Amino acid sequence: MRPLLRPGLALAVGAVLLGGCLSGCSSGGSPDGERAPTAGSPTAHTSHSARQAAPAAPAAPARPWNVHPASVAALGDSITRGFDACKPLLDCPEVSWATGTRTGVGSIAHRLAATAPATRSWNLAGTGARVADLQGQAEEAAAHRPAMVTVLIGANDACRSSLGAMTPVADFRSDFAATMAYLHKTLPTTQILVASIPDLQRLWSVGKSNVLGKQVWKLGLCPTMLDDPDSQSAAAAGRRTAVRDRVVAYNTALAQVCGQYARCRYDGGAVFGYRFGSDELSTWDWFHPNEKGQEQLADLLAAVAFRPQQ
Repeated sequence: MRPLLRPGLALAVGAVLLGGCLSGCSSGGSPDGERAPTAGSPTAHTSHSARQAAPAAPAAPARPWNVHPASVAALGDSITRGFDACKPLLDCPEVSWATGTRTGVGSIAHRLAATAPATRSWNLAGTGARVADLQGQAEEAAAHRPAMVTVLIGANDACRSSLGAMTPVADFRSDFAATMAYLHKTLPTTQILVASIPDLQRLWSVGKSNVLGKQVWKLGLCPTMLDDPDSQSAAAAGRRTAVRDRVVAYNTALAQVCGQYARCRYDGGAVFGYRFGSDELSTWDWFHPNEKGQEQLADLLAAVAFRPQQ
C-alpha cells in the first residue's frame, strides 16, 4: 500500500458423461436400415447386453507445485515491505509475511529455511507500488532466478485521490497479465503465489471508531476509502462501495490470469476474506498490518504455499 502521506506517500473439469449406448445397442431399427433382430436370437442378446458404463472422464492435468522451494522472491507493495509495522514512515522487511526474519512472524521464507537452511529470499516489493510497477520488480526477480515468487499488489490501485483516479480494471488485468507472461517465459520452472488484495472497506469499518486513527487518515491515507470516515451520507457510502467493488474486480482478474498458468496458485480470496481486527493494524497509521497482522498474513498464505499437490 502507499505510505502514509499523499503523493509523498475450473480448468474445471466437469464429469463429462459420455452417455448413451455404444454402437449396436439402439432399440428398434439399426442405423443403416437393416431389420432389427428378433427377440431371443443370439444377435438380439448381444445387442441388448452391449450397453456398458461410460468411461470415466479424464483427470485434470497436474499442476506442478513444490512445497519446498529453495528460494523465494517477494513482489508487491508496502504490505510486503512491512511499512509502518516497526517504526513510523519506515519499511520493516524483517517482519514481512513473505521474507521476514523474525521468528514470531513465521514468514514464508522463514518456514522454508526451517527445513532447508540454505533457502534464499529477496524482498523486491516497493512501498507505494501499483500493478504497473510489477513488471520492473519481476525483472529484478528474474536476475535471482528464484524457485518461487510471491505477489501481493493492488491496494494502491484502489487507494487514490478520487474514484476516477483508480486504475481501470482492464488496465489492471493487462499489467498483471503482462508480468505473469514475462515471469513464465523468463522463469518457466518458477512457481508463483498470488495473494488477494485485502478488503479496504473492512479497514474503514474496523478503524473508524479510533479517534487517533481518523486523525492520521486525514493526512491523506487512501482517500477513496478513508476520507470523511464518520459520514453516513449516500455519497460517502456509495464511494466506499465503489472502492470495494473495484478491489473485488481486481481480485477476480488476479484469479483468472493466475489460473491460466500451471505453476501459479491464487489464495482463493483468503486475504480479502480475512476478518482482521484493530489489534492487527499499525498504531502509526491504523492502515498497514503491524507485526501481528503480518503473522496472520503469513499463516493465511503459508496454508496456500505449502498445500501439497492434489
